[in-house]
Amino acid sequence: MTMQFFDAEATARLTPFPVLVDALAQACLEAARGEIASPARLVVPLNQGGIMLAMPAAARDLAIHKLVTVCPANRARALPTIHGHVSVCDPDTGEALFALDGPTVTGRRTAAVTLLAMRTFLPAPPRHILLIGTGTQALHHAHALAAVYPEARVLVQGSGPGRAQAFCANHGNSLDIRAHEGDAIPDTVDTVITVTTSTRPVYDEPARADRLVIGVGAFTPEMAEIGPRTLQGSALYVDDQAGARHEAGDFIQAGIDWARVTALADALAVHGAARLAEYGADTTPVVFKSVGCAAWDLAACRVARAAVR
Repeated sequence: MTMQFFDAEATARLTPFPVLVDALAQACLEAARGEIASPARLVVPLNQGGIMLAMPAAARDLAIHKLVTVCPANRARALPTIHGHVSVCDPDTGEALFALDGPTVTGRRTAAVTLLAMRTFLPAPPRHILLIGTGTQALHHAHALAAVYPEARVLVQGSGPGRAQAFCANHGNSLDIRAHEGDAIPDTVDTVITVTTSTRPVYDEPARADRLVIGVGAFTPEMAEIGPRTLQGSALYVDDQAGARHEAGDFIQAGIDWARVTALADALAVHGAARLAEYGADTTPVVFKSVGCAAWDLAACRVARAAVR
C-alpha cells in the first residue's frame, strides 16, 4: 500500500486546536509516567549551517518519527527554512499508516502546548494577550488563540519598526489582531507569549501574579527571550525538564537553580484535568518555558489518526 501523505493544509485540518490541547495534556502525563518513549533528538549537521533533526516517539497505541531539516540559508533562496514530515506507524506491526507535514505539526503542537499552559496556570480565560514575535510560530499562535480564546484581545509586537504592522496587515483579514508599537506594555495584559529567536531578552518586566509569561521561541543556550528580573520573581515551569536543561537559554543564561523548576506534568497530575482552570488562582507569578519533544508530536498524530479514521 502507498502511504498517504497529508500536506500542510490537510495536516492543519486534521489537528484542530481544542482537541489537540486535550491530547497534549494526556501525553504530558503519559510521558511523565514513562508510558511514551521519547529519546533526545538526534542532530546531524548539514551544509551552510543547516541541521537535520530526527525525533522518534512511541506509545502502546502509536509510533511516530519526525524528520525535519532547518536550513537558515534558505531565506536567501526564497525557500522555507524548515522542511520535513512526520511518519506514523502501527506499534505492533511496524506498518506505515500515514505521514503529516512536519513544520505544521511542530507549529501547531507548540502553540497547543502554550494553550495548555494558559489553561493550567491562568485562573480565568485570558482577556488581553501580548504576542512578541512576527514569524511563523507567531502565526501558529495567533491561529491557536483565535480558535480557543476568540474573545481575547491579541496584540502583536515585532522586533523592529513596522514588523508588527506588516504582520497584522498580512494576516488581519482572517485574525483579530492589533499591532503594538512602543516599549510600554498595557497594564491590562494578562498573558505575554514570546515567540522569537532573540539572543537577548525581549521581556524583562518585574514578575506579576496577574500576568502569565510564556517563553516559546528560544531553543538553544545562546537564545534568551525572558530576562532574569522576570525569572527571579516567578515560579518556573517547563514542558520537558530534560530538554530544558540543554535548550532553555532563558533559564541557562540567568543561572537558574534547576531545583526551582517544575514540570508541567506535575501541575497536571496534582490538580487533575477537571481543575486545570483553577490552578494559578493563588498570588504566585508564573513563567512557563516550552522547548518541545517528540511526545508532543505523537499527541498531534493521535489527533490526526482519529480524524483520518
